[in-house]
Amino acid sequence: MNTEVETPYEGAFKGSAHYFALRVYIEDTDLGGIVYYANYLRFLERARSDMLRSAGIDQRGAIESGVGVYAVAEMHIKYRKPARLDDELVVVTHLEEIRAVSCVISQKVMRGQDLLADATVTAAFLSPEGRPRRQPIEWVKKFKCIQAKTH
Repeated sequence: MNTEVETPYEGAFKGSAHYFALRVYIEDTDLGGIVYYANYLRFLERARSDMLRSAGIDQRGAIESGVGVYAVAEMHIKYRKPARLDDELVVVTHLEEIRAVSCVISQKVMRGQDLLADATVTAAFLSPEGRPRRQPIEWVKKFKCIQAKTH
C-alpha cells in the first residue's frame, strides 16, 4: 500500500531528459475511447511544468512576485498513433535550445516503445505586462546544467 497518497506524482530527470508518466482517463478520450487530439497539448504542458519544478524553478513564485511567466509562442506537433483509454504514457522532454527570452523544447509522447506524438515547443518568457523579457539568469544556468548531462 502506498503510504504517500497525499503526495502528487512528480516526474524525474534521467540524464538530460525529463520523464513524466500519466494514464489516459475517460475524460481524455472521445466516444471511441481514443485520446482527443487537443488533450495531447495538456499532457505536454503538464510535463513541461513538471520539468521546470524538477529543475528547481518556482513558476508560481515568479508569477506572484512579478518576475514573469512562460507562454507558448509556437508549437509543432505530429500525431503518429492513437492513445486509448487506460493506456500508460510517458512524456519525454528535452531542452533543445536556450535563448535570451525563450527556450526550444522537444517532447515525445510514448506508450512503451511506440511513439504516439512528438512536438517542438518554443516557450517565451514574458513580463507581467505580456512583453518578452530575458529569462532569469539562475534559470538559464539550471537549463544549461540539464543540457550538459548525458542520456
